[in-house]
Amino acid sequence: MGFGSALANLRGVLRQPESHVEVVDGETVPVGMLLGTLGALLLDAGSSVTDVRSALEKAREAAGIGPGLAVGVLPALVIVSETATGSATIVNAEGVELSFRQAARANRLVLGLESGSIALAEIPARVRAIRAGTRPPAALPWIAGNALTAAGLAVVFRCPWWAILVTLGVGALVGVIGLLLRRFREAVAIIPFLAAFMSTAVVGIVAAATGFDHVPLFAVCAPVAVFVPGALITNALLELTAADIVTGSSRLVQGVIMLGFMAAGIAAGSALTGLHVDPSSAALVGEVAGVVTDRGGWEAVPSYWVSWVAVVVLALGLGLVFGSGWRLTLVSVAVMVTAYALVSGTSPLWGSVVATGATAALLFIATRLLERLVPVIPATVSFFPAFLLLVPGTVGLVAVSTLDPVALATPLATFVSLCVGTKIGGLLPGLFARNAPTH
Repeated sequence: MGFGSALANLRGVLRQPESHVEVVDGETVPVGMLLGTLGALLLDAGSSVTDVRSALEKAREAAGIGPGLAVGVLPALVIVSETATGSATIVNAEGVELSFRQAARANRLVLGLESGSIALAEIPARVRAIRAGTRPPAALPWIAGNALTAAGLAVVFRCPWWAILVTLGVGALVGVIGLLLRRFREAVAIIPFLAAFMSTAVVGIVAAATGFDHVPLFAVCAPVAVFVPGALITNALLELTAADIVTGSSRLVQGVIMLGFMAAGIAAGSALTGLHVDPSSAALVGEVAGVVTDRGGWEAVPSYWVSWVAVVVLALGLGLVFGSGWRLTLVSVAVMVTAYALVSGTSPLWGSVVATGATAALLFIATRLLERLVPVIPATVSFFPAFLLLVPGTVGLVAVSTLDPVALATPLATFVSLCVGTKIGGLLPGLFARNAPTH
C-alpha cells in the first residue's frame, strides 16, 4: 500500500504543470531553466557557488517569485526545484572559461535582473549573446601576457636582474606550452606539472651556466603564477565559511592536488639540474620592501621604486591573459596599485597577514562603491586583480615544495586573513543601492 501510494503521488506530481513559467519567443519555459542558464554562465565566469546562489536568489526575488523556487549550486551544475511539487531543473555549466569582458557582461546582466530592468524572459538571448563572444585566446596577447606577468611578479618580489630576464623568457615559453596543450582536454591536468618542470629546469640551467648560486623562489614560480591555484583555494575557503561544505571541500582538494603537481614539477626540475631554491625568499607583498642584497651586477635587485612600475606591468599582463580589454585593464591597474600601496603602507604597522585582510576588506567595499557609480564595472571583476596580487599562492607553492611547516603557516594564515577580510567587505551590500546598467 505504501509503495502504491507513493507511485500514485509521483504520477500526480509528474502530471502537474510547472508553477513558475515565462514566455520566451512564444514558448513556455520554466523559470528554473532560465535561472539555471544564468547560473551556468556565472559558474563559467569563475564565480563561487556561494555568489552564484546569492545572485540567482536575488533575481528570483526581484521577479516576485519568492521561495517557491529553491536554488542549489554545485561546481559544475545548477539545480532549481519547485518546493511545492519537488520537480527540479538541472542545468550543467559548459566548462568553457570566459574572459574578463564576458564576466563583466554576465555581472551586468545580474545587476539588471536584480533591479528589475531586465526580465527573466530575456535571459536566454542575453546569455547566448555573451557566450557568442567566447574565442580561443589569441596567441600573441596570451604569450605576451604570460611574459609580462612573470616579469612583473619577479620585479615586485625583488628578484635579481638575471632572474627577471630569465622569467621574462620562461614566461613566454610557458605561455606557448599552455596555448598548445589547452586544446587537448586530456592534457589540461598535466599543464601545471609541465610548466613548473620547464620553468625550474630552465632557471637551473641558467644558474649553473652563469654561476649564480642564489636562486629566489619567484625566479622559479613567477613564470607559472597564472597556473598557481591560489584563487581556487581562497574561493574554497570562502565557500566553506558559507556552509557550502561539499563544493568548498572539493575545490580545496582540487587546489591542493594542483599545488602537488606543481611541487612535483619543481622537484623534478631541481633534481635534473641540481638547482637549490632558497625557501627563505618566500616573502609576501607587504614584506618585499625589506628585501635587500649586497651583491652587485646582474645579481643585484632593482630599486624599490621599480616595483611600483612592475605592478602596472603585472596588471597589463593579466589584462592580456584574461582578455580584459583596455577599459577593464585600466581599472585593473588602478586597483592593483591601490592594493600594493595599502599592503605596503600598513604591513609595518599591522604585519603582512593582517594587512592583507584589511586591504581586501577596504578594496571590496571600494569596488562596490565603484560599481554603484559605474554599473558597467562590476565589483567582482574590478576586485579580481587585487585578489590575484594579495593571494599568497606562490608562497604556498614553495611551502608544499619544501615541506617546511614554518613556511606553510604563513600562506595558510594569509589565506584565512584574506577570506575574513573579503567576508567583512561583503557584509554591507545593502548600503550600496546598485544602479541598473544603462546598456
